[in-house]
Amino acid sequence: MSKTIPKHCDVLIIGGGPAGSSAATLLAKAGIDSVLLEKTRFPRPQVGESLIPHFWKYTDQLGVSQILENEGFVTKAGGITVWEGDIHRISFAEFGFKRPALHVERDIFDDILLRHAQTSGAAVFENVSAKTIKFEKTQVVVEYLDKRDTESSHKSTIKCRYIIDASGYNTVIAQQNHARHHVNAQRQFLSLWGYFNDSRYFGADAKSYSVDQVKTVKPVTFVSSFKEGWVWHIPLRESTSVGLVLNTDKVKGLDYKQREAFFLGVCSQVPYLNQLIDNRNYMQRSLCARPDYSYYVAPVCDDQYYCIGDAGGFVDPIFSHGVLNAFYTSALAVAAVKESLNHPAGRKRYAQICANRIRQFYSFSRALSLGDFHINGTEFELIGSFMRSVPRTELELMLAASHITHRDSNFRKLMDAAKLTGKHLEVTDKARLITELVV
Repeated sequence: MSKTIPKHCDVLIIGGGPAGSSAATLLAKAGIDSVLLEKTRFPRPQVGESLIPHFWKYTDQLGVSQILENEGFVTKAGGITVWEGDIHRISFAEFGFKRPALHVERDIFDDILLRHAQTSGAAVFENVSAKTIKFEKTQVVVEYLDKRDTESSHKSTIKCRYIIDASGYNTVIAQQNHARHHVNAQRQFLSLWGYFNDSRYFGADAKSYSVDQVKTVKPVTFVSSFKEGWVWHIPLRESTSVGLVLNTDKVKGLDYKQREAFFLGVCSQVPYLNQLIDNRNYMQRSLCARPDYSYYVAPVCDDQYYCIGDAGGFVDPIFSHGVLNAFYTSALAVAAVKESLNHPAGRKRYAQICANRIRQFYSFSRALSLGDFHINGTEFELIGSFMRSVPRTELELMLAASHITHRDSNFRKLMDAAKLTGKHLEVTDKARLITELVV
């Protein structure tokens, strides 16, 4: 593949994470001239290691499922939560999913997706950052900084007909257009996460196991509430991801060492978690943070651009919707771009259809996670059609997942909004109450 970034393309993609790489693969398979610019060099660290089984239908579409299966990521059995003292379990086996949920090292997972985009024919350029975007009547002009030569970086431009922003938390277009909106102050979250060696983990039988059994006894994702928020515990092949989600004010003004001490202090106090991990096995300097965890973008699409994945909004990782959102919105954007290229006169309408679908998913995720039904970018009237499109099995998983985190009242409001309640659709709550966990 050429090392020279072209001067023109039909579609420019900013960002090489799951949203961007998926869009690049789909466009390449459709024979559309596209270029992807990624500001870093993959593989790179990333959080969000828990994947629910729904993602396979998108990797099938991309043609990358077999590669992911061959990688041998950890297969997870379900989830266990300790929420305000109640212990519940979800077992994916009870929902009839034929393919597994996974715990993945995101640096490896994301790299596989990006390399697959390249082998599919996408033009991918790493260490190249999109800087400014100028929207003209018939084209978009993007200025970028090329840092591939470590001794001398340089700026240049590329022109395109459409641009897909998959820049994640950086939200390149939204930041430039002042279209990124932070939510109500009470809903401003921050996440801290780090990694531990030699952690124990829970299986679906509510018993704990040593890390060397993770390939033979499937783990669950363990989640627990605590006074200031909630924690996750995700066993991987060689380490365990542990994270806190809490109100931003709790760590405001702390430097790195102070945040590290705060993080380890919370980990040592949360029941069960403090028995699964040992702070002495914390991987030094592995602590990362992501501020302003909850935001939305409006407008999320226009006739020349599409903001997808986290570049289009982020809610809360409680239900592992992040990668799923990336795959889903990339498919929506690519479908809209393809129609716009074939029928330019209808591009505003295609962008609006895509925007409506993205806002549907955001509104659903926010309402289910946080109970925001008419605020913070949630458009309650859009949720009904989305809910009606969801298969019964997935509705049952939504109900169970919301139940075990004491959010099932949110789910039932969504069902009412979609007019799905009543005898014509019985949704069974398959969450199971557990009396104790054996560590």
